[in-house]
Amino acid sequence: MIGPEITIAGPRPLRGTVRVPGDKGISHRALLSASLASGRSTIRGLADGDDVQSTRRAIEQLGVRVKASEPSTVAVLGTGASGLREPDAVIDCGNSGTTMRMLTGLLAGRPFLSVLGGDSSLQARPMGRVARPLRALGARVDGRAEGELAPLVIRGGGLTGRRIELDVVSAQVKTAMILAGLQAEGVTEVVEPAPSRDHTERMLEALAAPVTRLDDRTTRVEAGAPTPFEVDVPGDPSSAALFAVAACITPGSSIVVEDVCLNPRRLGFVEALRAMGARVDAEQTSERLGEPVGRLTVEASPLVATTIRPDEGMIDEIPVLAVAAAFADGVTEIRGVAELRVKESDRINTIGQELTQMGVAVETKQDALTIRGGKPRPAMFKSHGDHRIALAAAVAANAMPGESTVRGWRSVAVSYPRFADDLGTLAGGTGS
Repeated sequence: MIGPEITIAGPRPLRGTVRVPGDKGISHRALLSASLASGRSTIRGLADGDDVQSTRRAIEQLGVRVKASEPSTVAVLGTGASGLREPDAVIDCGNSGTTMRMLTGLLAGRPFLSVLGGDSSLQARPMGRVARPLRALGARVDGRAEGELAPLVIRGGGLTGRRIELDVVSAQVKTAMILAGLQAEGVTEVVEPAPSRDHTERMLEALAAPVTRLDDRTTRVEAGAPTPFEVDVPGDPSSAALFAVAACITPGSSIVVEDVCLNPRRLGFVEALRAMGARVDAEQTSERLGEPVGRLTVEASPLVATTIRPDEGMIDEIPVLAVAAAFADGVTEIRGVAELRVKESDRINTIGQELTQMGVAVETKQDALTIRGGKPRPAMFKSHGDHRIALAAAVAANAMPGESTVRGWRSVAVSYPRFADDLGTLAGGTGS
C-alpha cells in the first residue's frame, strides 16, 4: 500500500538490475487495439498504474471482456468496433489524459452517445485539441467551454475521411485521429506540425491494420481493424529515465535497466544525459510489435550543464532531467516546454518550487527553465498531486546526504506504484 509520504536518507548508491513497469503508452494502445480486433488478445507486462487501469475499465464499460490471469497479464476478448456498445454510465477516465483523448477518437466512430469524465485535474486539461479535428471528420464532440474542457460528450458515427492537419504536436491526438480513421469512410490523412511518438503506427502496422506512414509527419488510414495478438509490453522509458538520472547523480552507482522500450522517439533523455557527460549505453536485443527492445547501462558520472530542447517524445522526462541539472556543474537551460503548463500540475512552476526547496537557483519563464547546478540540500518536497514531480523528488532525495521527505507520495500510483520498492532494492534497502 502506498503511504501519504516517503522519507529517504541518502546518498544511497544504486547497484544491480531493474525491470521497470510496462510502457504506459504501449499499454493503453494495446488495450484499445485489442478491443478493436475480433478475437482473443493476450497482453503480458501491462503497466500497473492507475492510468492504464482507467483505459481497461473504459473498454469494459463498452462491452469488451477483459480477464486477468495474474497482476500484469490480461486476455482481451475483442469484438471489433461494431461490437462495442453504448455505455450505461459516464466513463470515468480518472487522471488519465491519454485515456480520455484516445478514447474520444475510438468513440467518434460509434453510432451511440458516450460521456467521458475524470478527476478535477483532468477536467482542467485541454481537450479542444482532440475535439476540433474529430469534428472535421463528422463526429459530434462537445464539452465545457465549447468542447475545450471535460466532461466530453461524444455522439459518434458517420465519419468521412479527409486530410487533417493537426495544430499541436501530440501522439495522443494523432492516435485519436487514427482510431477514428479506422472507422471512417474513405481515406484519412493525419498531418502533424512535427513528429511525435509513433507507438500507434508501429503497433497497428505490425497488426496488419490499414495504417501507413507516408513520412515522419503524415499517416494514412483506411477503414479496417487490427488482428488479435500476443505481446510482452516492454519497460517504460519514462520510468527508466528515473533510474538513469538516479544512477548518474549518486556516486558509486552502476545499474542495468533491462527489457526496456528503445523507440528512438522515446530516448531523448538519453541524448540529454550524454550531452551532460553521463555514461549511458543503450543496446537493442529484440523487437516486439514494431518496437525495438533492449537494455540501458548507466554509471555514476559528474554532470555538466547543457541546453535541452525537448521534443514531444521526452516531455514527461523533464522533471527528472531538471533534477539532473540541479546536480550538474553550470547553468542548464530547458527551452520550449510550454506543454508542461497543462500537465497534472503546472510543471514549470512546480519544478521551480521543488528545486528551490533544495537550495537550487531556478528561473522560470512561460516556456522555459534555467537551473544553476550546485550542491542540493535535503528538503521537504511536495508532489502537488503530480506523479512525475513526486518521482523526480525521490530521485533527488536518494542522491543527497541526509533525510528528505516527499509528501503526497500516493500520486505515484498513476504511473509507478512500486517505485520505492525498486529503488530500495537497487540501494540495498527500502524507503520508509
